[in-house]
Amino acid sequence: MEVLLLKDASRMVDSALEHGRALECHPLTVAVLDPGGHLLALKREDDSGILRPDIAQAKAWGALGMGAGGRNLARRAATAPAFFEALSAISGGRIAPVPGGVLVRDSEGRVIGAVGVSGDHPDKDEACAVYGIESAGFTADGG
Repeated sequence: MEVLLLKDASRMVDSALEHGRALECHPLTVAVLDPGGHLLALKREDDSGILRPDIAQAKAWGALGMGAGGRNLARRAATAPAFFEALSAISGGRIAPVPGGVLVRDSEGRVIGAVGVSGDHPDKDEACAVYGIESAGFTADGG
């Protein structure tokens, strides 16, 4: 099983931010979590809002906790809002079921972490997360 190393997480963050500049996104915050939900790397661009680190981590943490990317979680939350309200309460508000939380899979398809991006439209956040993950040589699963 591959392991997500700090050097991989750093590359994901930097590549995601680079892609955000290319897409002319609003200032972004990017968080990378290990499979246990622990923060490996985080960067907040200048002028990115003060809640963005929490939102980026919640996107990644929710994806890890539910084993599905944020896009999948958003669809599920739309059809089962009571369940996701309960999940929010259970997790202490640490889940944000929206695009921008992307699972990191190794070459065998196992989840080895997650990336969360916050700062622009969720679709752009997700595109930056996917770009960062793939730039580091892993498979992105946004759901």
